Amino acid sequence: MSVDPKPGVLDLVREDLRDFGGYSSARTEALCGEIWLNANESPWANPADADGNSRRYPDPQPQALREKLAGLYGCDITRLLIGRGSDEAIDLLVRALCEPGRDAVVVTPPVFGMYAVCARLQNARLVEVPLVDDEAGFAPDFAAIADAALTNRAKLVFLCSPSNPTGGSIPLADVGALARKLEGRALVVVDEAYGEFSDVASAIGLIDRCSNIAVLRTLSKAHALAAARIGSLIADAGLIAVLRCCQAPYPVPAPCTELALAALTGAALARTRQRVETVKAARARLQTDLAALPSVVRVYPSQGNYLLVRFRDAETAFQALLSSGVVVRDQRSAPQLDDALRISIGTPEQNALVLDVLQRLDAGSRAVNA
Repeated sequence: MSVDPKPGVLDLVREDLRDFGGYSSARTEALCGEIWLNANESPWANPADADGNSRRYPDPQPQALREKLAGLYGCDITRLLIGRGSDEAIDLLVRALCEPGRDAVVVTPPVFGMYAVCARLQNARLVEVPLVDDEAGFAPDFAAIADAALTNRAKLVFLCSPSNPTGGSIPLADVGALARKLEGRALVVVDEAYGEFSDVASAIGLIDRCSNIAVLRTLSKAHALAAARIGSLIADAGLIAVLRCCQAPYPVPAPCTELALAALTGAALARTRQRVETVKAARARLQTDLAALPSVVRVYPSQGNYLLVRFRDAETAFQALLSSGVVVRDQRSAPQLDDALRISIGTPEQNALVLDVLQRLDAGSRAVNA
């Protein structure tokens, strides 16, 4: 009696892409030589290029950077793909796993909008399972997520932890339990863009036991390299190989690689860790100070480098801050957040200015009503 093999994570990939070889660029093969005439590059450097390196196409997946990132995140190098920020990895996952018009993507609004954008571009059905707002803050409804994924033929479930914009982190036990329920049916993607600011450990450690878990990380936030666009996807090695074939030929510009490597030295990482602790302490102080203001309805607990704040009059608060040169994120068009602004944690001086503007706003309101 034959037994059907247990479905693996590669069974989630679109059938027409499982053997897809992708584009073979001039840098795909490991060739050695002194005179490089295989990529139609200029034999001369651009006059503006001081070191002359920019005339060459970059390594598609720079080995030194892959090694550094794998060490940083505690994963095997075969499980890591570098891309243009987390956005590229989100897009690759949706394109590689979801057949247009058939498969679905589950998201938990209010949440980062790129999951929905990538689903729309791929014509994948978007299934929304709203976060539940309770006394502890916003949290996912895992029973509803699992049911929605199974009922709607979802290939991808995106979880954001810490969640943007609500700030809550997801316990690893809940991530693992959801992945087990969806084994062979859907990939659970945990977006940890703000993971450095969280007290919850990374879901990367779950991949050994649950191959249908993938994790997104980035150097944009805690490492202060938003302009460099260095994101990582950590997942099953077989899935990473498939996605690499679906990726653009040269996703990582050489200057960005050099900057990232410099940012991942021991001294730079020590400074980054110090700044993360500074942000976490400032986050706690600002949360307390904002919650004491009469104009503030609620400040949500946050594991990110931001606070989600409900105001009695969000428009007046937004405009008062803007008039003082402070730009915050208006969240009022997001589900369940029609009175909310998201405020990033800045320098001590910037945080003090935010508080001062809102305190003066409250003082003016009291004077008018006196």
